[in-house]
Amino acid sequence: MKLFGLKHLKIIEQIAIVVCFAVVAPMTVSGLIISNVNQQAVRSQLKEAAILTANMVSDEIDFFSQTINTSLAQVSDTLKYIPKYERQKYLNNVAKTFDNCEKIEIVKNTEEYEQLHEINKKNEKVTISTSLDNGELLVATYTLSKLRDEVFHSLKDDLRQIYVMTNDGSLITGYNYTDSVFKDTLALLPKELKTEEPVIFGDVKNQPLVYLKKLDPPITIIVNTTEKLTDKLINKNRAKIIWSILFATLIIIFIVALYTYYLYINIRQLFKGIIAISKGNYERQIRLFTTAFTPHEIVFLAFEFNRMASEIHKSYIQLKKNNIELKQLNEFRSNLIDTVSHELRTPLTSIQGYTSRLMRQDIDIDEETKQKSLRIIKDQSERLKRLIEDLLTIPDIEGMKLRTNIESVWLPEVMETAKFLVKNKEQKEIEINIDESFPNVIGDKNRLEQVFVNLIENAVKYSYPETKIIVEAIAEENIAKIYVKNQCDIIPKDKLNKLFDKFIRLDNNTTRTTRGTGLGLFIVKGLIDAMHGKINISSDETCGFCVEVTLKFVQDEELLS
Repeated sequence: MKLFGLKHLKIIEQIAIVVCFAVVAPMTVSGLIISNVNQQAVRSQLKEAAILTANMVSDEIDFFSQTINTSLAQVSDTLKYIPKYERQKYLNNVAKTFDNCEKIEIVKNTEEYEQLHEINKKNEKVTISTSLDNGELLVATYTLSKLRDEVFHSLKDDLRQIYVMTNDGSLITGYNYTDSVFKDTLALLPKELKTEEPVIFGDVKNQPLVYLKKLDPPITIIVNTTEKLTDKLINKNRAKIIWSILFATLIIIFIVALYTYYLYINIRQLFKGIIAISKGNYERQIRLFTTAFTPHEIVFLAFEFNRMASEIHKSYIQLKKNNIELKQLNEFRSNLIDTVSHELRTPLTSIQGYTSRLMRQDIDIDEETKQKSLRIIKDQSERLKRLIEDLLTIPDIEGMKLRTNIESVWLPEVMETAKFLVKNKEQKEIEINIDESFPNVIGDKNRLEQVFVNLIENAVKYSYPETKIIVEAIAEENIAKIYVKNQCDIIPKDKLNKLFDKFIRLDNNTTRTTRGTGLGLFIVKGLIDAMHGKINISSDETCGFCVEVTLKFVQDEELLS
């Protein structure tokens, strides 16, 4: 089903979209904002640091200049009291006491001072002078490297470039000096310079340039924020911020993906369970991968689904059982109708025919014919009686309501009675091999007679002609095993296992060669079970059909009374 032209998304697809809009997009925007704010803050710090550096260098130069001027003023005052021939010696001794001072000398006039200054400038030396009362000049010469150490000693490991120039543009000294960068910096310097205050110039935002023009001494200080410093403070920090946000985003995505996969596994179990139920697999149970992070709703759904599946499975089993029972009931009804229609019609027809014959007045019937007719009527009546008794016994056996009179039973007597009651028209030999001293067994005498009449009659019906039926018993510990054997065709195992069911016969309805309802073994088993015995049947080459009945011996006859 599509909604507004879009298909319904799976849970994992929806979570991926939610993560993109709720995590990735906000984190990306936040990263850009933080990076920009950080850049602005660092840019402002770079400007302040450049101004601070310019002021610092200016202070160092002022301090150095004041110190030298003060020292030269003291020397100038002292020279008034020293003879002229002793002055140079004195000045040499004083120069040794000044830090970084190469020599101190007296020049006669300004021209000589200018010549000395030019010479020192070429030799990268600094010239500082003060006037004497007689118009001469007291001049101190300092090496440029020593001056650089004095001015820049507080800027150790600073990445900025610093230039100290005369106001006419001549370079006095520099820090981290490179000629190409110095020339590029001079090209950006304004033509008109403000004095006695630091001024920011240049057109690169992240590389602020600062100049400070001084009148005393007449110098210009330029502070250049190099690209290396910018890369260290801005670009690397920006990269750190981006990588940190990217790493945090990946961690969030990984955790969400792991939880989603774990959640998806459990949801898939629900899907598979529903599909299994829809295909008729009512035994399917959902097994979740449960931890403390498993949602309560999914656990509840799985529990309720399993409970529902169990109830459906029980109902399905009960329904199948009911269907089987209905099928059996239908078969029972069909077999009952068939049995009644077949087994009842024959004796009733005989009884009706012979009764009508005896009642005829238009013919004379001799005594022998009368007796024969009455005997047939009696036999058919007994057959009907036994059939009705068998049918009435079925509900009691199935409902386990069959009543028996448990007593001590002497088997030889039961067997003789059964042998007498058996319908043996073919006069087959029935051999009973049970000694008269055989111990008594626990059972119902009348029911046992009914059992063995049925078993011996079955053996007679289905045995080969001119073969005998053997009945024997053996004693094993506290039980008796009674066997009824005959010679007949071997019965297949699949049919042998069904002979205890109702209306099951060795011959079917279309090839029926013997009389019977197919209830004999069913009733026999029900009777034996009611007397707490056992019955088994087998068929092999040594014995065509063998029935084994197991009964318990009487241990204490007082308990039976």
